[in-house]
Amino acid sequence: MSDQRQKVALITGASSGIGYAASIEFAKRGYKVFAAARRLEPMEPLKEYGVIPFKLDVSDLDSVKNAKKFIIDQTGDKYLDILYNNAGQSCTFAALDVSDEYFKQCFEVNVYGPMRLVRELGPLVINAKGAIGFTGSVSGIVPFPLSCTYSATKAAIHQYAATLRIEMLGFDVKVLNFITGGVKTDIEDKRSLPSTSIYNIPEMEYTLRERQQMAARNNPMPAAEYARRVVNDFEGARLGGTLNYYRGKMATFLGTVLWWCPRFFLEYILLRKFKMDVVFAALKVKYAKQKLD
Repeated sequence: MSDQRQKVALITGASSGIGYAASIEFAKRGYKVFAAARRLEPMEPLKEYGVIPFKLDVSDLDSVKNAKKFIIDQTGDKYLDILYNNAGQSCTFAALDVSDEYFKQCFEVNVYGPMRLVRELGPLVINAKGAIGFTGSVSGIVPFPLSCTYSATKAAIHQYAATLRIEMLGFDVKVLNFITGGVKTDIEDKRSLPSTSIYNIPEMEYTLRERQQMAARNNPMPAAEYARRVVNDFEGARLGGTLNYYRGKMATFLGTVLWWCPRFFLEYILLRKFKMDVVFAALKVKYAKQKLD
């Protein structure tokens, strides 16, 4: 790869939080940065850093194909050094409550979107002998209550990244998976408990609120600091090197705990932290003399 060619980066989910901060960090380091999201207006200030914002819906194949064409047209070449799959969709619902619409939307953005981008833009990354990154989550390894759908999407993308890494080795393309802890972003799911929920009791209000605001309540890492570390990881990545990078508040701790903590003890801790034990006691009383439909 010629030293004269300006490196090119594409960051999805760049309208706020991690993607927004990463776009600035890559731009400061001399990359030609394409910042992509469904909403253009929040990305307008990125232009001050030389970033090129454009509209992209990762759940739409035509939009992804248009993104590839746009990058080629803007650069005049077929290189992409960094493909950072960061766009994410939260989903804080119990398994018995989440609708088809909600879990399909979550998988479309968190799993199928990155898969589309890798398939369609992968050849450009291969041309550059570049790197592909994914924003994973500690929710993909820790069974947080009310996180069945979101956790499933992150566990899926973790394994996708692990397998993609093997498939890309022959092309000299690096693959990085960022198992992300608390970061100051606006990904919080603010949707309320469905009125028809089996958990629709007063005791559940605390659990839902605590789960939705878990990251915000635990002194999350600033997005700019997270982005600085992630860009360092991209630039320091090597073939056969690290796959999973633990970044964000509590990420390393939680990843380490899972190595030695028995599952029954982990479940006990989670039940107490989110007061699910209180919820279950109330549910047993409520449904003691009736059958569920």
